[in-house]
Amino acid sequence: MSRRKSRIIAFQGLYSWDVGGMSKEDILKFDWLDSELDEADTAFSRMLIAGTIENVAKIDETIKAHLTNWDFKRVNKVSIAILRMSVYSLLFTKDIDSSIVIDEAIDIAKNYGPDDSYKFINAILDNIRKSA
Repeated sequence: MSRRKSRIIAFQGLYSWDVGGMSKEDILKFDWLDSELDEADTAFSRMLIAGTIENVAKIDETIKAHLTNWDFKRVNKVSIAILRMSVYSLLFTKDIDSSIVIDEAIDIAKNYGPDDSYKFINAILDNIRKSA
């Protein structure tokens, strides 16, 4: 498996946490996941999920500060999950290059998000990267 797959799993877990009301503990068990993860990928997914949930107030504040002419409550939940995970990486995981974080978010948004959501996500993340 790859870091991409780990990010997809983390995004799905964060979406389930936000929309489905799953607890962080239940998500981190990965019982909801059908595929097998190796140890490194599991650790990376868990780090993204736990770190994002633990820092969600700061992450959401950062996203809101970079929204122009958008109400946070109106942003699609898929986009929110991708943004939260990516903003966590930009703010708290300095060992991952910001261009990789943004590229991965764009690719995940192209596959899972609403039409053209990747453009919105790219703009928000790029502005956050520039100000971080």
